[in-house]
Amino acid sequence: MFTGIVQDVGRVASLGERGGDVRLAIRVAAMDLSRIAVGDSICVQGCCVTAISLAGDVFEADLSRETLGLTTLGGLAVGAAVNLEPALRAGDPLGGHLVSGHVDGLGTVVSQSADARSTRVVIEAPAELARFIARKGSITVNGVSLTVNDVEGPRFGVNLIPHTLEVTTLGGLLPGAAVNLEIDQVARYVERLVTCQAAEP
Repeated sequence: MFTGIVQDVGRVASLGERGGDVRLAIRVAAMDLSRIAVGDSICVQGCCVTAISLAGDVFEADLSRETLGLTTLGGLAVGAAVNLEPALRAGDPLGGHLVSGHVDGLGTVVSQSADARSTRVVIEAPAELARFIARKGSITVNGVSLTVNDVEGPRFGVNLIPHTLEVTTLGGLLPGAAVNLEIDQVARYVERLVTCQAAEP
């Protein structure tokens, strides 16, 4: 479990194919890997991966075909910047919202525009996810917990404050870029409950 509060921006050190899967190595900048053990979860660009090796300032994770097919991780290049967050520990502050690291789908950046010192980004979500996105609700974009400012059909807008632009990769988003989306877990469970109640005789 994560919070969507990015704690470091790492860089892809290597990607190597392993029998149809991919071995991903990430070099961290500030994250303390001494607090991470093999088998621990780390959120990379919004995707929960398992650390399988740790050496110095680099950790490795295996990416399954499922992850490669449903997220942007398969399209990363060596040197690419990635948002990082270690798993939430008991007693840690919950500054964002509860994030599982299980990407629900890919969105597409429609536009980016200046809004005073902030940046307004409009993203189009897949139709099957759009119904879960509500104004003033929460959404995770590339691992960053954000508040939805407005919604129009499958498109929603978020505001990136200067701090977010400085400490995450979101400042580099350009129109046409694919982003990993995770909807608010509360919305998912509410939808499930409503569907089950409607199906009852």
